[in-house]
Amino acid sequence: MKIRLTSMQILSIGFALMIIVGGILLWLPISSREGIPFINAFFTSASAACVTGLVIYDTYSQFTFFGQAVILILIQVGGLGFMMVGILFSMFIGRRIGLRERSLLMESVGFWKVGGIVRLTRRVLITTGIIELVGTAFLAIRFCPRFGLWEGLWSALFHSVSGFCNAGFDIMGRIAPSSSLMDFSDDIIVNLTIVVLIIFGGLGFFLWNDVIENKWHISKYQLHTKIVLFMSGLLIILGTVGFFLLEKDAAFVGMPTGERLLASLFQSVTPRTAGFNTVDLTTLSEGGTLLTMLLMFIGAGSGSTAGGIKVTTLTVLLLSVITQSYHRSDLNIFGRRLEDDAVKRACSNTTLYLILSLFGCFMLCIQGFSISDSMFEALSAIGTVGLSKGITPQLSSISKIVIILLMYSGRVGSLSVAMAMARRREEPRLKKTTEKIIIG
Repeated sequence: MKIRLTSMQILSIGFALMIIVGGILLWLPISSREGIPFINAFFTSASAACVTGLVIYDTYSQFTFFGQAVILILIQVGGLGFMMVGILFSMFIGRRIGLRERSLLMESVGFWKVGGIVRLTRRVLITTGIIELVGTAFLAIRFCPRFGLWEGLWSALFHSVSGFCNAGFDIMGRIAPSSSLMDFSDDIIVNLTIVVLIIFGGLGFFLWNDVIENKWHISKYQLHTKIVLFMSGLLIILGTVGFFLLEKDAAFVGMPTGERLLASLFQSVTPRTAGFNTVDLTTLSEGGTLLTMLLMFIGAGSGSTAGGIKVTTLTVLLLSVITQSYHRSDLNIFGRRLEDDAVKRACSNTTLYLILSLFGCFMLCIQGFSISDSMFEALSAIGTVGLSKGITPQLSSISKIVIILLMYSGRVGSLSVAMAMARRREEPRLKKTTEKIIIG
């Protein structure tokens, strides 16, 4: 009996296999300075492939250059999507890209048209290479004088790829273990470079293609592009103002105004969904912690290297509330009407996201962590963020598996995982009788 897998199932299985292979490589003695249990190697591989950044060990202190290189490759492949990397190799060997591969690629990058998908892939790969190399050059300005030429270049490349792919992995353990970028909290070049890399990676591949084709003719942009650009800009501004006001007497206490503003901008961008930090997250105020969790929940653009429910889903939900309040039926924005199924998909995606987040929080609470730290960790995992209040190294084996599943669901997509697991059934020709229920 021939098994016919759907595109969602192939993508889900492919990501799972990539995580397993990465875990085996990181488990090898050549990868770590000291031997590590397989569950920890598997956890690290999942975190890298799902571009999350939650770590049990400090990456620099625990892993050798080989191990760091494996992590970097997992981040790059996980960020772009293994199907896109596979298409790249097919292009190099001159192999024809068939309809099946094009369909898989559409699912992988969130593109809805078969026509132009290979051209889009080529553009994305070239643009990614250019952005990461430019980011490497800017970071090398600071890292090379401090760490030496080759160590500085490796650090610059590692953090550029990690930043663009919204992974949050760092190798700053050479300064202090698990310090992330706290030693550069007042460095404008490092902060702005990482911020720009995170934003570019989180906008989405479809948006890039749209901007490249239409350039500065904003009126010609697709509705998706307009929504992502507008909502991303709005969230960055609101988040920056929020952290600037909330953390004055907490995480940012004693900072000059300029450094405080820079830290506010960085802290507004990194939860969506990069995982770097320039301040100690355990010192965040209650308000700052809640704002961080909210930003982790929202995430960035669809079809990007970021996680979260995505800004387009948030927009649909907000428009639905406004439309219902005014007793209207159509969702209108920027002179366009959204398709009828948009609300159904947005609600399904958000509901699954919430259920998984609460499940993860519950499992961590059972282990003895506070509800605040547990929810922070669960949202960070499913949002593929990588920020933590420091409880990741204390997780039990069961909790690690739960976090791995959350990271996997967050990267592949909670709705996509559900669709991959569910058996496809044909719609019945006869529909059941409609009956009303009371809502609200």
